Amino acid sequence: MLEKFFRYLGKKIIAFLQEFGAVVYLLAKVVGYLPRIVKDWKLVVYQMAIVGSDSLPLVILIGSFTGAITALQATSLFTKFNFIEIARPFIGSSIATSVFTELSPVLTALVIAGRVGGAMAAQIGAMKISEQIDALEIMAIDKDRFLAMPRVVAFFLMMPVLTIFSNLVALLGGLVLVIVKYDFTSYMFFDSIQRFFRASEVMLGLTKSMVFGTVSALISCYCGFNTKGGAEGVGNSTVRAYTISASCILIIDALFGLVF
Repeated sequence: MLEKFFRYLGKKIIAFLQEFGAVVYLLAKVVGYLPRIVKDWKLVVYQMAIVGSDSLPLVILIGSFTGAITALQATSLFTKFNFIEIARPFIGSSIATSVFTELSPVLTALVIAGRVGGAMAAQIGAMKISEQIDALEIMAIDKDRFLAMPRVVAFFLMMPVLTIFSNLVALLGGLVLVIVKYDFTSYMFFDSIQRFFRASEVMLGLTKSMVFGTVSALISCYCGFNTKGGAEGVGNSTVRAYTISASCILIIDALFGLVF
């Protein structure tokens, strides 16, 4: 029984290392094709539109409620212990810190991984099972340059932009809630943010978003390239891409917390 367990565990570890190495190799291939961005700029811009402008309404919706929920939780905690009057000068800054460093980058990455990353894996997977990728290789077109590089670059460039929009609407959502429920003023809210604001918090969030976007794009492309089994395989690749991407986003966020 113990021998079977260690065999199973060993197989899973080896499979994980193989897939991790394949994703790292895909990243190396993408980096190697970066000088071709000038020639392939149309592909990159097209993917940037999908990741960025097409996803903006959803990001704004999620961001506004993120700010409102953050404000609700922060103020409810102080209210529970009757510290709300003492904490008023710090409410705005506490909401901004949570939004800038954690909630906006993570939630935006999870939403985009589900909306765009899953669709990306499904699209590439459909190309794989319909042998379109084989046709590209016959025409001497590297799939990593034509399919992976524009998508990874688009994620890398647009995730910080989406996170900035999410930050702004989250602050507005938090402002509306504290004004309506706790009789704050906009001056009190933004004065708290201004007095305790640190640019490093915003930069940390934007750095996280770039890492999250790159990882999500790489995993989605990898899952798409390794699709097998017809239409059912496309569905499995889509689910697998989002599941792995979401798990990696949360793990990387935890590692950021330990380091920074």
